[in-house]
Amino acid sequence: MTAVHVPGAPRVEDGHLVSTNPATGVEAGRLPVAGPADVERAVATARAAGQWWAGLGFTGRRERLLRWRGLLARRIEQVADLVHTEGGKPVADAVVEVVSAIEHIDWAARNARRVLGPRRVRSRLILAEFAGHLEYQPYGVVGVIGPWNYPVFTPVGSAAYALAAGNAVVLKPSEYTPVAGQWLVDCFAEVVPEHPVLTAVHGLGDVGAALCRAGIDKLAFTGSPATARKVMAACAESLTPVLLEAGGKDALIVDADADLDAAAEACVWGGLTNAGQTCIGIERVYVVEPVFDAFVDRVVERAGRLTVGADAADLGPITMPSQLDVIRRHIDDALARGGRAVLGGADAVQPPYVRPTVLVDVPEDAAAVREETFGPTLTINRVRDADEALARANALPYGLGGAVFGRRRAVAIARRLRSGMASVNSTLSFAGMATLPFGGTGESGFGRIHGEDGLREFGRAKSITRRRARSLLSAMTFDRSDADVARLVKVAKTMYGR
Repeated sequence: MTAVHVPGAPRVEDGHLVSTNPATGVEAGRLPVAGPADVERAVATARAAGQWWAGLGFTGRRERLLRWRGLLARRIEQVADLVHTEGGKPVADAVVEVVSAIEHIDWAARNARRVLGPRRVRSRLILAEFAGHLEYQPYGVVGVIGPWNYPVFTPVGSAAYALAAGNAVVLKPSEYTPVAGQWLVDCFAEVVPEHPVLTAVHGLGDVGAALCRAGIDKLAFTGSPATARKVMAACAESLTPVLLEAGGKDALIVDADADLDAAAEACVWGGLTNAGQTCIGIERVYVVEPVFDAFVDRVVERAGRLTVGADAADLGPITMPSQLDVIRRHIDDALARGGRAVLGGADAVQPPYVRPTVLVDVPEDAAAVREETFGPTLTINRVRDADEALARANALPYGLGGAVFGRRRAVAIARRLRSGMASVNSTLSFAGMATLPFGGTGESGFGRIHGEDGLREFGRAKSITRRRARSLLSAMTFDRSDADVARLVKVAKTMYGR
């Protein structure tokens, strides 16, 4: 029987992983599948390369990372076309993704020494005879398991910071977008040809599992909560620390004093960009009663103008074919429970595409509200006030990002969102800001990439004390006398007893 190949679904032929476009079936490339021994060799090779890389110091690494940044900038169109060919993402969206990745490489390279370099830490009176020093040393080899929805931006968000901190990196790209991952590795090798500091291993989920068990020193993972649990369990076998970004179900709150035109524009972008296949994408919207109808009208008008197709369209195909069933189930369930489709609806799923769909009056226990949809759909529900909106937004176990539109209370509302990140009068903007940490809470994972926290995530804190004078309070010695202990008690009462 002849095998049926679903466009976009990864397949293995003659020991190679074959990647195809989900809309056209055009082959984007094929790469050798790594077995367990191959993964172990890759990690061992990276460990030797990492020692050389760490030895370059911050200045040497900065210079090479900035060369990588420059090469990516000169090839924006090339990599954007590749991302489009492999995953179906519109070229314009791919350009935005690549530019954001370039910004993160630049910031990590320029700020690693300031954030991670050796510094003196002030001591306190009780140990005034010691000087404190702090530095962040590289782990060694960091494994990165990347997603398919942002195959450049997301892996770079971990890899660039890990590299800037002095680690070597072994990347396992998603099996849906391996060619884009290999392109990043090959591009880096052009500017750092001396040693394989950034390498890739390819294959299905078993290759990711092998990477977890191959002796890496830390793992950064982006994917679903279910897979995140498996990754964490595999790494727990060797007490390998992990950084997990496990998706979300982000909410937008629209208050009564919001600029409705701006809110609708940002809502459509935040919910439907990349055909809704965005971990920090807006999937739930809560709008206060007085402005609900006007806001919905504006969203429907804007979303209804979007085009869907393989080329030169606003929305491309659904990259992972199996996700089409999830999207269809969520829409059908919402309608069956009394929700209404004011745009799109039951017929919106037309494989490999999904047309923009806006659902209102969807019960809070519906799958479309409670589960990650990862498609171009929005649920918009009315609420009495911002407090009710917050209660609904915070009711789910996810906690990645979110957004608030309003004037007088918007920042206060954003602070109360149970999320690692929030945008005020915008959506998704925190992802591109290299100075801010990125990550979630709850079932959205833990740990941070980007910003100063992202750099520290890939360095071990090393504390050093150095004696600089004779001890005035002889406490940490068996040579202490009763008088020494009495003085210690007196000083403690004087300093802390008030």
